[in-house]
Amino acid sequence: MSELTSTKPYMVRAIHEWCVDNQLTPHLLVAVNSATRVPMAFVKDGEIVLNLNYSATKDLHFSNEAIIFSARFGGMPNELFIPMSAVKGIFARENGQGMFFEVGDSEGMLEEAKLLETSEDEKNNLKKVKKPSLKLVK
Repeated sequence: MSELTSTKPYMVRAIHEWCVDNQLTPHLLVAVNSATRVPMAFVKDGEIVLNLNYSATKDLHFSNEAIIFSARFGGMPNELFIPMSAVKGIFARENGQGMFFEVGDSEGMLEEAKLLETSEDEKNNLKKVKKPSLKLVK
C-alpha cells in the first residue's frame, strides 16, 4: 500500500471554509523558517499570524504542500508562501475556535529563523533557550 497523504492540508482548507461560511475571520498561525516567505518585520518570537479572509488576500491558493497568496502589509504588497509543514494552526479570530497542529521539528524551525536575525553572541545564547510552546491566540 502506498503512503497516505497528510490530513493537515485538508483540515486547514475545511476550517478556512467553515470560518468563511459562518462570517468569521480565518487566521493562520505560522512557524517562520527559511522556507517561509512572509514579511519579517511582522514576525514575533519566530511566529506570525496571518488573516486569510478573502478580503485581506489576493489569489489565495491552498495546495497539499503550501498556502500561497498576496497581501498588503503597511500598504506594501507582498507575495507570501507558507509551507504546510510550517502551519501551526488555523482559527477564527472572533472566537478562537479552530484546529492546531504539531509542526515537524518546530524547535529546529524556530531556532533557524531566530539564527537568521541574530549576532554571533546571541546565537550561542539561543542554544540555551527553552523549548517553544503553542499559545492560543484570541
